[in-house]
Amino acid sequence: MWFRSLIATMLVGILLGATLHAEEASASQRGKQALLTKAYSPATVSLSNYENAWKAWGASSKPADFEQRFLERYGLHAAPYPNDGLPMGLRKAESSLLLAGRKGLAIDCLICHGGSIFGQSYIGLGNSTLDFQAFFDEVARAAPRSPFTFTNVRGTVEAGGMSVYLLGFREPDLSMRLLPRNLGLHDDLCEDVPAWWLLKKKKTMYYTGGADTRSVRSLMQFMMHPLNPPAAFHKAEADFKDIRQYLLSLQPPKYPLPIDAKLAAQGETLFQDNCARCHGTYGDKPTYPNKIVPLDQIGTDPKRFHGITRQFGEYYNRSWFSGDYKAIETDGYQAPPLDGIWATAPYLHNGSVPTLYGVLNSKARPKIFTRSYKTDQSAYDEKQVGWKVEVLSEAPNPQSMSRIDFRRIYDTTKPGRGNGGHTYGDHLSEQERQAVIEYLKTL
Repeated sequence: MWFRSLIATMLVGILLGATLHAEEASASQRGKQALLTKAYSPATVSLSNYENAWKAWGASSKPADFEQRFLERYGLHAAPYPNDGLPMGLRKAESSLLLAGRKGLAIDCLICHGGSIFGQSYIGLGNSTLDFQAFFDEVARAAPRSPFTFTNVRGTVEAGGMSVYLLGFREPDLSMRLLPRNLGLHDDLCEDVPAWWLLKKKKTMYYTGGADTRSVRSLMQFMMHPLNPPAAFHKAEADFKDIRQYLLSLQPPKYPLPIDAKLAAQGETLFQDNCARCHGTYGDKPTYPNKIVPLDQIGTDPKRFHGITRQFGEYYNRSWFSGDYKAIETDGYQAPPLDGIWATAPYLHNGSVPTLYGVLNSKARPKIFTRSYKTDQSAYDEKQVGWKVEVLSEAPNPQSMSRIDFRRIYDTTKPGRGNGGHTYGDHLSEQERQAVIEYLKTL
């Protein structure tokens, strides 16, 4: 009798598990459809602004290769899904009051979370080439000037500053305020956009581990455009539950070049001994410790940690956004999973280290550098794994060049851009570093 009862219990468990898996798969498909077809903020960029963006480039007429030059100038990437010929991050949407009935474009989260590697576009890969500031200045035409800095260095964004600024214009119930609340705005954090596929392993997200990964509402902060009423958030929440499931289904791309299996095996042993306690293990039975490394131990630039203030966190926890999970106060930065790390250069939370070799050898990190901001194979450093850079002897005078060209230069002496800390690979020999790098290509 007990045996039949055990079999029945097992069958029920299997059926429930299969049902749950099917429900998650269905939610993931709905989430993908929502993410790639719906606009969650009103159109604020007119089609004429987009089509005439070339006038801000100093061109005398519209270039024959306008679409490609648009991508290159602003660091955007071709959409690997139907999108009316627009790059990832822009989509046609209903007009806002700002456009007075004209057709327009809305900005969506793929402007930051749609990237490219080896010339191939990927949903969920952080956009390491984006110049959000140039886009707002020349296409969105923020006037008379943008209220805060969107980009200090190309390939990084001031996402934290955007959230702080926009939440300041909201009451806790998301209704609008006439005068902003001071929540401690800092727009010099230089945040590198993390890959979405890492979310599935993490219990907390953002560089400081400041939010629970189960939170749906936290993912909706980008909707805080002043023209989005509270009802828009309530309406979209069900979609974002599905979108979160889609994000959890994303997988990193595989390293596309040959890998030295023998060297990688040596690197795996070194990785287990030196890196796994923070970054986890990989393979058939992966582990991930979800470890927050205290600031005084990791030693990386502290600006991002201090730049999102307790004042903001307390107000966030009074707001609608904390209705599912509250913000978390931590004492450092979260050591991320490393799945697909070969594709996610540059490295550290501020993108201050262009290659994995530099991550493992702090003395080799360039102080001031620039790069092509292309994403094809010719721009990729196959030996050091990351982006090829041109090292500069000194930072140029900002008055000697255009702002868009100046943002192509990464100066690690500036606030928020320090490349120190994470010295855990400094004791390795050159051969050991190359072995670890070869192993990291397999993740």
